[in-house]
Amino acid sequence: MDAFFASVELLRYPELRGQPVVVGGRNVHQPVVQPDGSKRFARLRDYVGRGVITTSTYEARALGVFSGMGLMKSAQLAPEAILLPANFDAYREYSRHFKAAVATIAPQIEDRGIDEIYIDLSDIPEEAYTLARRIKQAVFEATGLTCSIGITPNKLLSKICSDLDKPNGITILYMDEIATRIWPLPAKKINGIGPKATERLAHFGINTIGELAATPVEFLVSKFGRATGAWLHRVAHGIDDRPVVTESEPKSISRESTFERDLHARQDRAELSEIFTSLCLRVADDLKRKGYASRTIGIKLRYSDFHAVTRDVTLSVGVCDALEIRKAAGECLKRVSLEQRIRLLGVRAGGLVPLGLSDAYCVAVQAELPL
Repeated sequence: MDAFFASVELLRYPELRGQPVVVGGRNVHQPVVQPDGSKRFARLRDYVGRGVITTSTYEARALGVFSGMGLMKSAQLAPEAILLPANFDAYREYSRHFKAAVATIAPQIEDRGIDEIYIDLSDIPEEAYTLARRIKQAVFEATGLTCSIGITPNKLLSKICSDLDKPNGITILYMDEIATRIWPLPAKKINGIGPKATERLAHFGINTIGELAATPVEFLVSKFGRATGAWLHRVAHGIDDRPVVTESEPKSISRESTFERDLHARQDRAELSEIFTSLCLRVADDLKRKGYASRTIGIKLRYSDFHAVTRDVTLSVGVCDALEIRKAAGECLKRVSLEQRIRLLGVRAGGLVPLGLSDAYCVAVQAELPL
């Protein structure tokens, strides 16, 4: 889906179309209706506090404002941008609608989150471009929103191609086009090559997917290890054998956030607290939506030197409530060093048990959860 959260907001506030709009922050006020019926919206320049952007419109992105960026920094780049509070209930509703619309045409769907799916089109005897247009039309009629589609021989390439012609794009790619259309792209376009791997590849003079494809696999294995090196070689050549998985029992549910800048537990306490709370709330929401309780809660920290640590705790009863998850995750935090700056924080729920088979603690609680 194209700029999904922001696009849902534009359905509610169509007068903001074409303007830079940012969704996110903490305690952001709803628009105020003026005596003449018009609305007065909060501006990014007026935001005070520690908060991050959940998403932004393409007009805001053109100004350098992207999801995950701190709002105070974003205000320097786009002070006049409209700032709206997030409405996750609405986003989940529209997510269900768009997936149901796709299922009427292509039911072999792998759910990859609130705004993204993989679809297996192998058994649908229809020309690819026509089929893509039909899917897009069904989504638009059901939601009023646009999506971008990549149709390729595998999930790896489809993930890349779905992002090449946003918004409202269709990209169709065949294997014999990889050299001309995929290899010129930055290596970070491959899902799974993150900032750390991008930096290491650049150190070896590897910046594009084509340069990665031209690198001997023996060199990659020597620098990244056998499994990762072999994987880098395969994906650079567009090889991906993963099937579209339409049904699966999750082993765990997790949420994590990589920060725009490295944060310190004491100096950036308020911002870390907000992020940690948000992660626990999102994990709790995922558990309830998917019908599970968790008996094991864990955390993941990646420090500024890229060293990562994990801790977890096993509970006597399954939980799917944000307050209980936050309490257990907080206990895990006490068992790690918080002296270094942190670049990533994650919360994980494991030991999943279907709610119908668990005496789970799932009371709905809205609370301020301090770090």
